[in-house]
Amino acid sequence: MVRTWYFLAALALAVPPAASAGGAAPDEGDEGAEARRAPRTSRTLRDAATPLYRVDEETGALVPDLRAEAAIIYDVQTGEIIWGENEDVQRSIASITKVMTAIVFVESNPDFTEDVLITRADLRRASTTYLRSGERVSVEDLLHLLLVPSDNAAARVLARVYPGGEAAFVARMNEKAAELGLRNTVYDDPSGLSSENLSSAHDMARLITVAVANERIGTIMRMPEYSFRTSHRRVHVRTTNQLVRQGDVDVIGGKTGFIRKAGYCLATLLRLPGDGPEVAVVVLGAGSSLNRFWEARHLFNWVAQNVSVFTGTSQLQSAVLTP
Repeated sequence: MVRTWYFLAALALAVPPAASAGGAAPDEGDEGAEARRAPRTSRTLRDAATPLYRVDEETGALVPDLRAEAAIIYDVQTGEIIWGENEDVQRSIASITKVMTAIVFVESNPDFTEDVLITRADLRRASTTYLRSGERVSVEDLLHLLLVPSDNAAARVLARVYPGGEAAFVARMNEKAAELGLRNTVYDDPSGLSSENLSSAHDMARLITVAVANERIGTIMRMPEYSFRTSHRRVHVRTTNQLVRQGDVDVIGGKTGFIRKAGYCLATLLRLPGDGPEVAVVVLGAGSSLNRFWEARHLFNWVAQNVSVFTGTSQLQSAVLTP
């Protein structure tokens, strides 16, 4: 196991109190199914809400003891890794794939008012979708479906209407990854249902930073819910990102993901308390949706309370967010 320790002060840690959050195992690619499954036990909630720490062998400092396969805390302003574990190990990333889907589609300068006909092929084995065959949906609404409820069919439709179709779209996703220097990132499909969509926590921290810099994408990622009309009916959807829904964290952008091979994933850009600096927190391969959100909170709280980073005028201040 690879652990990385950068630019950290070994300070005493105040452990935040536990609180409730939710999850159990969903269908393949269906993150919303989790909330519809069996109730969580109080012990499961308590365990997830309790942060774990270990003593770093090199520095003697108290650092996160991760309950996921990989994670990173990334200083957006300096581009430095504040802390990481297996952060450069290539893994399946599930629907975090849709971050690049959004970037590539938006950069193609589409007509967002255009209505697109939904076909049966768009819906086949999509797992998570709010679309119906025969309806017309605007490109703007498809982009919202992509990023708010993580709609897999919406990802397919956006790739289908791209010049050259899905093959050209996926090729551009890979070209864009190379342009951004994402060395561990490879895309196989636009939705994230393919387990061959691969990346690392480090690459995804950098990518979420790029994505949120686009005002349209960042604004959509911060929406807790969204309503629109198709040609036949009204649709209301909610975000898969619990940090956005709960509203007690300053979320600048983010994307969730799940398939069995990837585990539960989250890439998010957060602002530290007191109008502080921005940090990207990525968690890959958590054992449950509950754990991915709590691990992100634990990492955020740890860096907010215990880390001072000085690079030029950049300083991560001491503060704490109570979940």
